[in-house]
Amino acid sequence: MADMSTSEDIASTQGEEGTRRDFIHLLAGMTAVGATAAVAVPLVDQMNPDASVKALATKEAVIDSIEPGQVVTVVWQGKPIFIRRRTKKEIEEAKTIPMKILKDKIARNLNTEDKAPATPENRIAAGREEWVIVVGICTHLGCIPLGPNETGAGGDWHGWFCPCHGSQYDNLGRIMKGPAPENLLIPVVEFLSDTKIKIG
Repeated sequence: MADMSTSEDIASTQGEEGTRRDFIHLLAGMTAVGATAAVAVPLVDQMNPDASVKALATKEAVIDSIEPGQVVTVVWQGKPIFIRRRTKKEIEEAKTIPMKILKDKIARNLNTEDKAPATPENRIAAGREEWVIVVGICTHLGCIPLGPNETGAGGDWHGWFCPCHGSQYDNLGRIMKGPAPENLLIPVVEFLSDTKIKIG
């Protein structure tokens, strides 16, 4: 028997097929997005540092036992950090050094602007002028300079002296003499209290 479908029946059937096809495409797209997210989230998450790496990112140090004139070394991220408590005399000595004789006139302090001048104020934390905290690596070839506590150390400026090639730093860690091109770097430092600091 001949198909007696009307044009309205055909249009209705094609409309229903189009709606079903659209739904299937939408469902397939949503499934693909969900599958991508299910793969991407763990992949990105595994790239985040684990707890042991995060623990090394910062270092807390108790400083209340450091006497004026003394330097203590702590290790942060495998680098020596010199924590120096300056005497009043050392504070005044550093203030008398004119900027024009500094080899490196940039503060190299990660707590200040990039190109801040190497003034005493830019080499210490605000209101903490007795404390100088620097990365204890000579900026020449990566040696570890000797501080005032060590025999024959301190140099002409009573700061740090690198015996390998003769670089000398003042008590703020500014390079004064020798082949080192830059001041000792000051890491990110936060005073948590009068007795404790956080490095990094």
